[in-house]
Amino acid sequence: MTETVMERIAKLADVFAQDAEASDRLGRLSEVSERALHESGVCRMLQPRDYGGLETHPREYMEAVIEIASHAPCAGWVAGVVGVHAHELALGTRQVQEEIWGDDPETWVASPYAPMGRARPVDGGYLFSGRWPFSSGTDLCQWVMIGGLVTDQEGNVAEKAARHFVLPRSDYEIVADSWQVVGLKGTGSKDLIVKDAFVPDHRVIDTAEITAGTAHTAVGRSDSVLYAMPRNVMFSGAVTAATLGAAKSVLDAYVALTRGRDGRYGKASRDPYQLAALGECSADIDASIQHFLYDIDRIHDLCADGVTIPLSLRAEVRRNQVRSSNRAAAAADKLFRLAGGVSLRTDLPLERLWRDSQAAIHHIQNVQDPIMQAYGLDFFGHPVPPNIKF
Repeated sequence: MTETVMERIAKLADVFAQDAEASDRLGRLSEVSERALHESGVCRMLQPRDYGGLETHPREYMEAVIEIASHAPCAGWVAGVVGVHAHELALGTRQVQEEIWGDDPETWVASPYAPMGRARPVDGGYLFSGRWPFSSGTDLCQWVMIGGLVTDQEGNVAEKAARHFVLPRSDYEIVADSWQVVGLKGTGSKDLIVKDAFVPDHRVIDTAEITAGTAHTAVGRSDSVLYAMPRNVMFSGAVTAATLGAAKSVLDAYVALTRGRDGRYGKASRDPYQLAALGECSADIDASIQHFLYDIDRIHDLCADGVTIPLSLRAEVRRNQVRSSNRAAAAADKLFRLAGGVSLRTDLPLERLWRDSQAAIHHIQNVQDPIMQAYGLDFFGHPVPPNIKF
């Protein structure tokens, strides 16, 4: 019987956990963690079968990201933010898929999507330039998919809708010392620079139909429910999954520390305040994970029934995702604060895992208030701000 991704992750759990500190010091995933991610198969879970992927149920992918992040948040973050790109690429042109995966199905693609690039039309494509921060896992990737706006010949923005431009490693620069942070150090989320790179038309992705979950029919993937999933449910979901796994890593480290620790008033595992915190925070983290996975299941089930997911439901799912991330991270923070002075020791993993869990909340997909405001506006029948993408 073929071994599942989750079974492989279980065998690699100690590798991820034991190597996490090395990646933290390195400022990117080490070769050990990179190799373990490849061995797990997690980054091929959303990749089409016709290009060497596993094309799994999206819940299985999200569970795999949570599990890896619960052992090593930075490895889980890369599994999420890099692994999820296969979902969008599967809805691009077959030519770009062939260029990326045709010779090597293990090829990874980085981002970011912020529309900081400017693309001037030329024959057959665009001349593209810009600088982007936060390209997670970028040292491990051979391609990048980055956001930009189309300009006129004078460089003035001509279209408000952002597009995604796909470039090979030879066409952009990774800024080596640009990831100086307090948490998620091992993700290596460095800056990228592009200077007048030619991007042919077939490597440009218009995201409107992918966002709506209607692109799969036009690109010949109507037989796959996976590719009917709306883009922002998937991409923001991958960030949520990694954040939830990071919060769980704090819970697990807190339990391990408390189980064997003597406190000022005796066994920490008998301290009523520690026990109360454990109950409350473990319930909040578990509830966040279950709420998140429930939404992935119900959207997938609707897509399987041929339903195009309306904006109001996509808004509700984003509401739930951002709340799940923030609820779980708050629980992790409370556990860290109540663990006592021992939690500050850098020779123990708790402080590093806590830093990772709190850093995760700073990703734009986890910033709560704009999503809640936009959800409320849509709920009451008002227009959603154009900068919010559900």
